Amino acid sequence: MIVVVNAFLGLPPVVVGLALYMLLSRSGLLGGLGLLFSPGAMVLAQALLAIPIVTALVHSASIELWAEFGGALLIDGATRPRALPHLLAMGRTRLVTAVLAGFGRTISEVGAILMVGGNIAGYTRTMTTAIVLETSKGNLSLALGLGFVLIGISIVVSATIFALGMRGGRLW
Repeated sequence: MIVVVNAFLGLPPVVVGLALYMLLSRSGLLGGLGLLFSPGAMVLAQALLAIPIVTALVHSASIELWAEFGGALLIDGATRPRALPHLLAMGRTRLVTAVLAGFGRTISEVGAILMVGGNIAGYTRTMTTAIVLETSKGNLSLALGLGFVLIGISIVVSATIFALGMRGGRLW
């Protein structure tokens, strides 16, 4: 399972978009749900792209924490399931990093969401798809401006999480 998750770290967004397009199209397996060209399809695509990143980073952190503290927790009487919350609490900085990495993947996504969202103005157009659209129209100043806004949003989210996590001079 971990080998598959790690293999999906480099999953091409357009392949995810194509697979979801085929699943969600009218003749597709999930076509009856009517999700194609909707925000729901876009969220699904982004989740499929972020899950391998978050899973691999959390797994890596868990393995390291278990190697360091697992034996002590078992000696103290904790079962493996009861040890998990303690390990996750000890690795909360790594968990935040995993979530931010997943956020970074989704905020920068274009390929899959274009395919399943359709870039419909006022409905499924995102900042990244608007940048692609404006660039293709030759409106580079607007595309660049939107790019700076997107970078600003990413910085604000990361800074906010960092600021919330600072307690007593220590992150999380």
